[in-house]
Amino acid sequence: MTDHTILRVVSKFVLPYVLLFALYVQFHGDYGPGGGFQAGVIFAAGFVLYGMIYGLTAVRRVAPERVIEILIAVGVLIFAGTGVLTMLLGGNFLEYGVLTPAYPASGQHYGILVVELGVGVTVAAVIIAIYSTFAGRGRQ
Repeated sequence: MTDHTILRVVSKFVLPYVLLFALYVQFHGDYGPGGGFQAGVIFAAGFVLYGMIYGLTAVRRVAPERVIEILIAVGVLIFAGTGVLTMLLGGNFLEYGVLTPAYPASGQHYGILVVELGVGVTVAAVIIAIYSTFAGRGRQ
């Protein structure tokens, strides 16, 4: 196998910015374009880039399959748990205003932020799992 020194150096420089941009898109999504889905895709793209340059073994060392499986479930639980919480507080499913009864607009903001976080975690973990599965096909 040939050593791709330039790709490795450039990726080590670019990857932190890709992941940071994903966080920006995640937390800026309620004010402009972006949100959980887009942030999850960007975050996972960083892992795919890492895997394409350093190999699948390196990705699995950084993000073990069991951790990815747990993150998929945690993201769904964050999303669904927020909806259940709003129902327990007397509102409808994902009626965020009941989260802070004195300031419903703040409840809207916090609710959307938490739900989008759940979506982002799930999307990133699922894409990493799909990449890991398909990249590992034929290798034992």
